[in-house]
Amino acid sequence: MRTLILLSLIIFSFPVFALHSADDNGRICAPFRGGIVDPAIIKSMLQASEEGRLYRIQPKSSTVGFCVNSAVGRVEARFKGIQGGLALRREVWGDKSQMLVMVDTNTLAMEREYLQNMLKSEYFLDTYTYSKILFVSKKLWWRNDNNAFLEGLLTMHGVTKPIHFNVTITTVPNRNPQSVADIVVTAKSFIKRSDFDMDNLTLLVSDSVELCMRIEARLFKK
Repeated sequence: MRTLILLSLIIFSFPVFALHSADDNGRICAPFRGGIVDPAIIKSMLQASEEGRLYRIQPKSSTVGFCVNSAVGRVEARFKGIQGGLALRREVWGDKSQMLVMVDTNTLAMEREYLQNMLKSEYFLDTYTYSKILFVSKKLWWRNDNNAFLEGLLTMHGVTKPIHFNVTITTVPNRNPQSVADIVVTAKSFIKRSDFDMDNLTLLVSDSVELCMRIEARLFKK
């Protein structure tokens, strides 16, 4: 009787575990599915998870932001809602790594509320209409063990343009048990907001915008 009960538990539990595993696998790239990015990129990210090379962004400790000169001085802003990951193939010095980052524009945060409202309005980001900023990498060229040149496509305000970042990728020592990350990625670039059809407020806000990312990511483990 005990043997029969044990076999029954194993038989009925197996589909549950299988579905749980499949569900975990499906959630890895969930925000980027449904035609948001090329399915081949999703496949590459999932392959990286199988190889133990996929790092998932830790939203609470990661920041994506921008700096721009204005009539009231230099304005700094950051977004709290960040999703994505990095398929990092460190031994390959070429273009086989992949990075996906999605930002919720409605999570824009600033110290001065009136500036925050202005930047979220239809005169700048228009977060009501364009609620997401998307970056999809195309190539990651390593310069040395920690520094790389990252090329990709940035979609913002309904416009997609090529962009490149200067990137530093550092490993977090395992001896720090409080850390939520295995790697830290910092990246900077400059864009013209007019290239993304944000050409209002030209007398108040500079056309040149500095983009900054500090991404903390943890190795995905099944």
